[in-house]
Amino acid sequence: MAGFELALKLGATGLESDVWVTADGTPVLDHDGVVKRSLARSRPIGEMRRTELPSHIPTIAELIERCGSGYHLSLDLKDAASGQTVVDVIRDSAPELLERVWLCGSHWEALVPLRGQGAKLVESTRLSRIKEGPERRAATLRENGIDAINMHHSDWNGGMVALFHRFDRAAFGWDMQEPHILQGALRMGLDGVYSDWVDRMMEIYIAEIGQPPPIG
Repeated sequence: MAGFELALKLGATGLESDVWVTADGTPVLDHDGVVKRSLARSRPIGEMRRTELPSHIPTIAELIERCGSGYHLSLDLKDAASGQTVVDVIRDSAPELLERVWLCGSHWEALVPLRGQGAKLVESTRLSRIKEGPERRAATLRENGIDAINMHHSDWNGGMVALFHRFDRAAFGWDMQEPHILQGALRMGLDGVYSDWVDRMMEIYIAEIGQPPPIG
């Protein structure tokens, strides 16, 4: 939670996390999806109740309570049925945030049932996995209401960004840690960048584009 607060303080306009659902149906934010215990085996979050989890693993509702809703929220859906639960919780906790929620999954087909509920839908993949080619995939995403595609920074170039924009799909890039990678990503027109180095990211963003507009 402290990391989320610091990112917003440094100027980030979006937060990112993996989301898992506990055994009693609560969506929580954690990278690994397992709870490691010193004297016992690690347990998947999906096998544990919310009250059994350590305090450093927050729920989505707790994130909103502590950080508000003035940002974009990108959530990598790690449980097959987590999408609807996430939508329901955000709609109850901060309905104004829902239009800035980006639900990411590795298979666009699994995202289709979430269409029409306010959240944006993102296929997270690699260029090497798109066997039919990027133009056909861009058309498929548009036909099925998937709003964006998220690929590793090494998969992107200016022409690829332009291709997905031609189909009115947003283009995101992840693992953007080094200054030259961030700079190149912004110059080629990516709509969103994911970086662990928020201060570095914002410095380059402001130099290339300017201060981001207020959200909300």
